[in-house]
Amino acid sequence: MHKQVVEYAGVPVGILVPRDDSLTFLAVKFHVMGLDGCRFASLGDAHTAIQAHIARDGMLAA
Repeated sequence: MHKQVVEYAGVPVGILVPRDDSLTFLAVKFHVMGLDGCRFASLGDAHTAIQAHIARDGMLAA
């Protein structure tokens, strides 16, 4: 797998970078900075975490 852009509600919020046996999230939007550096097993897991994070901490601004 290569680096992959991650979007939420049509807005790019970060990228996933393969590292060892997981994917590391690199945030590019303030609203998801709390997830920067987190590792996920899949893109789906990352999307679930981003959705929960934004729902808990507030709306995403474009």
